[in-house]
Amino acid sequence: MKRLQILLFITFCTLYSVNAQDTESLPSANAPMHEKTEAMLKAEEKALKEKEKAEKMAKKEIEKEEKEAKKEEKAQKKLEKAQKKQEKLAKDIASRQNSINKAEGKISKLESKMIKDKSKGKLSPVGENKINQKIGKLRRNILKDKAKLAKLQRKI
Repeated sequence: MKRLQILLFITFCTLYSVNAQDTESLPSANAPMHEKTEAMLKAEEKALKEKEKAEKMAKKEIEKEEKEAKKEEKAQKKLEKAQKKQEKLAKDIASRQNSINKAEGKISKLESKMIKDKSKGKLSPVGENKINQKIGKLRRNILKDKAKLAKLQRKI
């Protein structure tokens, strides 16, 4: 057993001494190679920096284009919104005109009915007051609608 231990010890020492000689000889043999690797590393770093710079420039360009696209989209939406607003105004104006015309038609019908019923003697004083109240209410509504119509026309 002792022999085995001694044999292992001797082999271990010889291997260690050979390995130590190899590591000592490496730096002297690889000195020019080490300089080359430094130059290669500098070149690689420079290339990497240029690549990163190019990527940043491309990224900035993409962001700039996206910003411009968003601006154009926003302007388009604003234009569409203005068109819808104009259409809505035109529709509201037509609606107010129509309601004013209807109310005036109702007033003329009520007045003609009241005159007709008065001439026939069918209209009582209470009935006449009711019709006059309806006519007054319709005239007030017409005045309100005309004011709203004028306001809408000013917006155009």
